[in-house]
Amino acid sequence: MAFVNLRPLVSLCRIAALAFTCALTLLPAGAQARQAPDRTVGSLRFIGEQRLAHKQPFQDTSVGGLSGIDYDPRSGTWVMISDDRSDFGPARWYSAWLRYDAQGFNGIDLTGMTPLLRPDGTPYPSRLLGGRVPDSESIRVDPLDGTLWYASEGDRLLGLDPMVRHVARDGSLLAELPTLPMFQTHLFGSKGARNNLSFEGLTFAPDGQSLWVGMEGPIFQDGEPPTPEHGARVRFTQYDRAGKVLRQVAYPVDPIPAHPGQGKYADNGVSEILMLDATGLLVLERSGVQAADGKFSNYIRLYEADVSQATDVTGMESLADAKIQPTAKRLVLDLNALGLPRLDNIEGIAWGPKLANGHDTLVFLSDDNFNTEQVTLLLAFEVMPAR
Repeated sequence: MAFVNLRPLVSLCRIAALAFTCALTLLPAGAQARQAPDRTVGSLRFIGEQRLAHKQPFQDTSVGGLSGIDYDPRSGTWVMISDDRSDFGPARWYSAWLRYDAQGFNGIDLTGMTPLLRPDGTPYPSRLLGGRVPDSESIRVDPLDGTLWYASEGDRLLGLDPMVRHVARDGSLLAELPTLPMFQTHLFGSKGARNNLSFEGLTFAPDGQSLWVGMEGPIFQDGEPPTPEHGARVRFTQYDRAGKVLRQVAYPVDPIPAHPGQGKYADNGVSEILMLDATGLLVLERSGVQAADGKFSNYIRLYEADVSQATDVTGMESLADAKIQPTAKRLVLDLNALGLPRLDNIEGIAWGPKLANGHDTLVFLSDDNFNTEQVTLLLAFEVMPAR
């Protein structure tokens, strides 16, 4: 197979004020979109769990902060991205084997670590050294060519906008989707993305020709984040591979499912999205509620959302009082109802290989925030198709 040499083109894009969109539509010569089969989810059957040790050492890094996961069907391996901002190693992702079948989840084998690289080809320095380091929250394998895409929340205090970047397997930057003005950060004023509540979910359409980006919480213009009394509207945006917005919809996030202790913290938001078919996607809602003693409880729900009848809100300045049709949603699984030994800060979800009976699998991943009170969990499920 002949391949297009992207390196000179990427260099030209870098010169043009980091306008990387020129590289987005370039694919290996002869590459064809392989339409993924439509999936249905009736229910999920728990297969098993595995855990990684706190700050497990691996290739001169401490493993933790794993906030996104995806499966590469070409190699049978998995990728997991860390939201470590070069404090415990360079900003990076890991590759791994996950060993499970219908009978159980038997192990995790880390196989590699790859630093994310800046436009000049160097790893990101720590924030302590003035580095403008991405806050990586999601990673996806490109279904067309096996390269990787990741989403970063940015940093309002540093003036770093949320972004979606396309990278080669060696971590070098290939392209970047343009960040819409409504999602850009502003140190002062009440507009744009809230800090730590922006690009959290990322998923490809089944044909690989477009991708959806999900916000964790509402932008300032769209109203307040969820409370125990009310939910919120967050935006999911569909882009083509060249960065053109195809559609944008509003997803209704649930109210916070429990009340925090007096003066304590609580939130609820979208932590990941995953396409089912052309108009359906799985949405992971993750809530953290702090009790009076300071301890946190997590509430994790998986929904199926349907965008087919949702209003296109592209260009709509505010959703706060807008009369629109949000996405429809139905509860697929309340993970708190499973009686698991431990449930933590679940941030990642991905399709895995099919089981011997032909059923799909789903894997969930938790982000331990490098906190000794938390744990890195991987949960494997069999997908029981809808009848």
